[in-house]
Amino acid sequence: MASTTSSQSTASPLTRHSYEIRTFEFSPAGHCELHLDATMHDWPVVYVLHRPATTPRGKGEVYVGESLNMDKRFGDHLKNDAKSHLEVAEVIVDDTFNKSACLDLESFLINLSSGDESNRMLNSNAGQQEKNYYNRPYYQLRFREIFEELRARGVFSKSIREIENSEMFKYSPFKSLNEDQLSVVSDILDGLVEDFASPPDGNQVAVVQGDPGTGKTIVATFLMKLLSDLGSDVDDLDEKRESVFEDFFLDDIRALFRNRRVGLVVPMQDLRRTLSRVFAATPGLSADMVRSPREVALDDERYDLLVVDEAHRLSQFGAQSIGALTKEFREINESLFGGQRPEASQLDWIRARSDNTILMVDTSQTVKPIDLSTSVLRALIDARDAGHRREYVLHSQMRSIGGNDYIDYVKQVLSPYPPEARADFGPYEIGLVDDPRVLVDLIRAKNEVHGLSRVVAGYAWDWVSKKSPEKFDIHLDNDVHLRWNSTVTDWINSQKSPHEAGSIHTVQGHDLNFAGVIFGKDLQYDLEKEELVVSREDYRDKTGKRNNKLAGRATTDEMLLEFITNIYYVLMTRGVHGTYIHAVDPGLREYLGRYFPVVE
Repeated sequence: MASTTSSQSTASPLTRHSYEIRTFEFSPAGHCELHLDATMHDWPVVYVLHRPATTPRGKGEVYVGESLNMDKRFGDHLKNDAKSHLEVAEVIVDDTFNKSACLDLESFLINLSSGDESNRMLNSNAGQQEKNYYNRPYYQLRFREIFEELRARGVFSKSIREIENSEMFKYSPFKSLNEDQLSVVSDILDGLVEDFASPPDGNQVAVVQGDPGTGKTIVATFLMKLLSDLGSDVDDLDEKRESVFEDFFLDDIRALFRNRRVGLVVPMQDLRRTLSRVFAATPGLSADMVRSPREVALDDERYDLLVVDEAHRLSQFGAQSIGALTKEFREINESLFGGQRPEASQLDWIRARSDNTILMVDTSQTVKPIDLSTSVLRALIDARDAGHRREYVLHSQMRSIGGNDYIDYVKQVLSPYPPEARADFGPYEIGLVDDPRVLVDLIRAKNEVHGLSRVVAGYAWDWVSKKSPEKFDIHLDNDVHLRWNSTVTDWINSQKSPHEAGSIHTVQGHDLNFAGVIFGKDLQYDLEKEELVVSREDYRDKTGKRNNKLAGRATTDEMLLEFITNIYYVLMTRGVHGTYIHAVDPGLREYLGRYFPVVE
């Protein structure tokens, strides 16, 4: 195959030159041709090795890298059994490239490749990192042009918007981590090396605490892929040499991670199914590594490590959603603990089945009486018992462009201690909408332009359409009628979701571009007492307000207020770019109007 080039003009003051994508056959003959190109010996480049899919329903394969000596790197890859069958090398050359820009472009293409789904990624997880450098915004605009050119050449099948709105992209183990997340992953690895080298007595617990959007799930999936790479026999020294985790890829350290049984526990069915799909598409991971708490408890084989995402949604002992599950809960406790701990929780199951446990936790996201109690979670977070417990905190807000300030502000608004004054969150769109028709139309318009924009609501209306699909569930002013989510799994990506309302059980753990949040009458504001109050009658989730009779615990109004405000806190922190609100209760509408601008 003769090499070909493609270039794009640029108006940047940095250079009058343009980038080029030079194509070579990935073979010894192609290597000879590349060898004659002087740029390939001493200049920073980014390259994509790929093989197109052989069948319409099959997947191609892709590997993304960067190098200062492409000639040598090309030859090394040809000798690598895992890559030698690839067919084409696309080499991106630019007169203005430096090492930082190449690393950034490499990370950009790896992230998008992992969410494209037309290819199987061959990269290991060397730890892509978000770093700033001179004129980065200019380069990032160029990167999007490069991606589109590679897409035109058949390397990718989806647009950037399609990829960035996909669950495969959002939960990819190849995501670039910020300094905060990288530090936590590195600290977790240090702890695991210590424990694997000298196993202590009993189950060891590490707690990763973080608000919504700090990337707890991303850290969990990233860690799972990194552990797989550390424990594998496949070695790609070029990829590890400049990794932030380079020291962990030394032979004696890697030996500690080989043949370890590791699993990711996800309590929520919807998120569990999504992550199973991500793991199935990721080399070194598999769908059966993503487990429910009951699957772990019923598994005969012990785990070396279990990572628990959304650990605040693990269940306590008590009546489950159906009688058969309640009976099974009792049987599992009997089996695991020999009748000694009849009230053990799902967290107890996990600790009994694994030598090491890592919990991803946010105490503000418990939403049902059956969830692990806040007191249990806070006891786990308490770092005073440092000899048996490790605690890590994720501080940086990654989901909302409103940042940590917006997340904290929402938490205050929904608490007994509201903010002293209204705040502004820059480009983040936030507003109170009096007319529900305006809210619904606004979110649907956002969905047309940006995608992934949905209406969500508190559980303040019966789910009539579950048995009568032709009927509506949510009835609002101005002739607005909506149905609850027609599916409980992957609702956000279903075809009907733009015309329905999602509940807490469909969106917790997920991102939206824009969220339209409907506050039902389950949460009200007493203007005389100046306080938030709950209406038990208007809260329609029976399991969300049920007394835990088996454990002898009543669900008080104080507890219910905590659960319901947590639900709305979760709903209001789903939107990446904006959140719009409608409140049914007049008092609550007036209260929220103190803190959010009214949108006509």
